[in-house]
Amino acid sequence: MTAFDLGLSGAECRLDLADGSHLPLPVDRWHEDADDADHVLLDACHGPTVDLGCGPGRLVAALVRRGVVALGVDNSPLAVALTRAKGGPALHRDVFGRLPGVGRWAHVLLADGNIGIGGDPVALLRRARHLLRRHGSVLVEVEPPGCGVRRERARVAGGPWSAGGPWFDWARVDARAVGRTAERAGLTPRWVVERDGRWFAELVRS
Repeated sequence: MTAFDLGLSGAECRLDLADGSHLPLPVDRWHEDADDADHVLLDACHGPTVDLGCGPGRLVAALVRRGVVALGVDNSPLAVALTRAKGGPALHRDVFGRLPGVGRWAHVLLADGNIGIGGDPVALLRRARHLLRRHGSVLVEVEPPGCGVRRERARVAGGPWSAGGPWFDWARVDARAVGRTAERAGLTPRWVVERDGRWFAELVRS
């Protein structure tokens, strides 16, 4: 069972941070169809797109319905199964491991805070940049202004994991800090926008 499988199974849960704070996880949104805010990301995808940490696959499925070539990648077999059930192709892989299409993707998606995967946003953005073709872009969802960049230990808690699951490295990047974080990875923001309380950015090669 991977760290986020509790939420992938549909159970209400939260993210516990090592400093004692807690963040709710938007489990309902993960399992619903893409909403209006998600279309900020979807509308920017004009070519083959890989969704890193695809979860249940709502964005991959939405892109496929639009006729966009898309692939979900997740380290959870449950996430991969859910994505495929929605009609989206998906692979069970580590996002830092071997992936198809290196250097040929038009877009890399990091939605739902997935810029935090691995606890090092710069390393993850460098990985995403490596996957892109020459004029491609990384489309990321970031935190509202206020938290800056935080690298922390986290665990998922709730339901049968009321005491908390295993700890893992995680990170958060807010809308004000995404520019300087991207620059360290050889990227620069094309735009940063807010919709329905969520924040998004498109990053291109510097």
